[in-house]
Amino acid sequence: QACTPPERPFLPASRDDMRIYAELIRGDFEGYFADVQDYFRCLDEERARAFVEAREVSEDYGRFIAVLE
Repeated sequence: QACTPPERPFLPASRDDMRIYAELIRGDFEGYFADVQDYFRCLDEERARAFVEAREVSEDYGRFIAVLE
């Protein structure tokens, strides 16, 4: 399963718009922070999985080389 980064929340340029939509904007930012933590966890899990796979592939390659000697 691929790790998909969250979309960066939109922040209006206008201070008036920031005030008008403050609750929506706050919710978008809070959602982003929660989602980015999930994304970091996913990346950590994928990194660990890839290390295990690389070690296994390295062992397979070693057995292959040993057969050729």
